[in-house]
Amino acid sequence: MTNKENKDLSFDNLGISPSLLEQLQKLKFNQPTPIQHQAIPIAITGQDLMGIAQTGTGKTVAFGVPMIQRLHTTKGTGLVILPTRELALQVDQSLRDLGQALGLKTVVLIGGTAIEPQMRKLAKRPHVIIATPGRLMDHIQRKKTIVNSVKVIVLDEADRMLDMGFEPEIRKILSAIPKGEKQTMLFSATMPRKITSLANTYMRSPLRVEVAPAGTTAEKIEQEVFIVPKPEKLSLLNEILSEYNERVLIFSRTKHGAKKICRAIDQMGHRSAELHSNRSLSQRTKALKDFKSGFCKVLVATDIASRGIDVKDIELVINFDLPDNPEDYVHRIGRTGRAGKTGKAISFVVPEQKRDLLTIEKLISTRLPISKLPKFEKHISAPRAPRKPRRNWQESKPKPRAKTTKNFSSRGRRTRRPFKRGKR
Repeated sequence: MTNKENKDLSFDNLGISPSLLEQLQKLKFNQPTPIQHQAIPIAITGQDLMGIAQTGTGKTVAFGVPMIQRLHTTKGTGLVILPTRELALQVDQSLRDLGQALGLKTVVLIGGTAIEPQMRKLAKRPHVIIATPGRLMDHIQRKKTIVNSVKVIVLDEADRMLDMGFEPEIRKILSAIPKGEKQTMLFSATMPRKITSLANTYMRSPLRVEVAPAGTTAEKIEQEVFIVPKPEKLSLLNEILSEYNERVLIFSRTKHGAKKICRAIDQMGHRSAELHSNRSLSQRTKALKDFKSGFCKVLVATDIASRGIDVKDIELVINFDLPDNPEDYVHRIGRTGRAGKTGKAISFVVPEQKRDLLTIEKLISTRLPISKLPKFEKHISAPRAPRKPRRNWQESKPKPRAKTTKNFSSRGRRTRRPFKRGKR
């Protein structure tokens, strides 16, 4: 779609109700994105829909507006299923903002928090349930009727949920929802066979909306590759971070790796935060808050945790480790270059990973430029984890307790006295 065509797009002719149009204007949504422009008119009619779009293209509005409008005029509940806690909380905030004028009530069902308060909120009959698959299954096992009134279903980031192993839970959830007049919308950045199988089983003749071929990357993202030996990765990272002042998102393949990278960045003199599944919900929420506010310049994340990241103006994405799944490359770099802005993605590739790089290039149909390694002004080595001070073994040795035997006093009360060995 050309820039001129983009400017001509408007929410006015998409079939949206006046009250929702007014709310969109208040929230500064002036022009629909391509996925919004194509998906909203179809979804408002109640037709099942499969939307293929990259992260950051406005999918929440694309399914949120039709869902809220349909639930306002018909009885029933909306259900949004997504992969991570952070994404659930962000979608909840977006839907509440959209439905504010209509008095929309929502409930978030995620792990890491007590289940009883969630049950009390469910009892108040919210209009929309936003949930991760595992916690939603917990509620269904306790009370199957919580999904009886569901009329509009959204599977957001469907490919990621299947990658995380949630396919059995998703199939159980969809099977638990009564058959009848219900609408299902599925959104995904890629369209693997498992997604197609899921759609064939649980959707009715869905229309497919594709704003970019599955596996393509955003046009305004400049991509660059460095072939770098593993011991020199941190030195290269130090050189790159010294050139950037805005937000930088770094991807690590493992939780342990994310922690090590974070410690090294702190030693380089930059504020950083880590986001992975070993962190508690409150720690992950604080990490995102610090990154969004600018308190931390750098956020180090794993693929699973990163699905909750919805941060504007990320200048640079660094793949410190290449992803295990080539399709994750598309998800990762899609965190920059959002909303028509430019961005950059840099990938560190160790020499033995050249085949993995070719697989990624084949997926995105692009030859990635390889840059020459700079001369490092400072060589950075991986920091060691701080050790806890050892206690003196004599201080920590438990003192022996005196052996006692039970006895009764003359008044019938039980007393204790030291046990003395003697001849029988």
